[in-house]
Amino acid sequence: MTTTADPNPTAADSGRSATATFAKKERDAAPVDSARVDTVARAALAALHDVIREHELTYAEYDALKAWLIRVGEDGEWPLFLDVFVEHVVEEVGTADRRGAVGTIEGPYHVPGAPEFAGEATLPMRDGEPGTPLRFRGTVTDLDGNPIEGATVDLWQADADGYYSQFAPGIPEWNLRGTIRTGSNGRYTFHTVQPAPYQIPTDGATGALISAAGWHAWRPAHLHLKVSAPDRLPVTSQLYFDGGDHIADDVAQAVKPALILRPTPVTSGRGVEVTYDFRLDPA
Repeated sequence: MTTTADPNPTAADSGRSATATFAKKERDAAPVDSARVDTVARAALAALHDVIREHELTYAEYDALKAWLIRVGEDGEWPLFLDVFVEHVVEEVGTADRRGAVGTIEGPYHVPGAPEFAGEATLPMRDGEPGTPLRFRGTVTDLDGNPIEGATVDLWQADADGYYSQFAPGIPEWNLRGTIRTGSNGRYTFHTVQPAPYQIPTDGATGALISAAGWHAWRPAHLHLKVSAPDRLPVTSQLYFDGGDHIADDVAQAVKPALILRPTPVTSGRGVEVTYDFRLDPA
């Protein structure tokens, strides 16, 4: 594992890391459909024009908008801004026909290549990692409830201070990140810590917008997951905790009732446990 020297993370640090990580992702290079670009671009611009007319945007406000857009790029916060304020609608449209596991946004902080385990694992973490111990387990099945062997369950989460490894300094490289490959019973078990609510970075351009609008910047505590298997549609999800702060007013609007966990105390020792199953649609 590696750590970085600077103990004080900033929004610019996080934004640049998110942008660099996004740039490295392998994306399907589908041919550009010019008719589709024309339709979507014209609709988006028409909607913006309507907003300008309806609210009688002034030149001072227009100049402020241009300056803010420039700052978003300089801070490297386009992945952060889009994932917080836009992705939940893209996800809603893209998974509307799913019958299995409920998904939600990925966010900007996923990193492929996390340490891989079989069946059961304790996530990599620091000695004395803050947070209530959490045993998180479940089964990956098809729509008929048959367990899927060889499914991968990729989990990543923020620490108790709201920071993600590889996106903030001073945190071990794979801290609170790991992937489990299921066996013939389709089961997985993670031993981790229960995360806390956190604010998205507020010292950059995204935070400036939130402050100017009088919004809050909080996300409820959550676990991120990507679940996939051969010949099945993958699902990207976040799981939240019943009764937690900001469940009802998540800044990213990503909470869905089916994604709320209700942990119970473990029968012996310290901590809580919860079971959550994933049913995957056929590809």
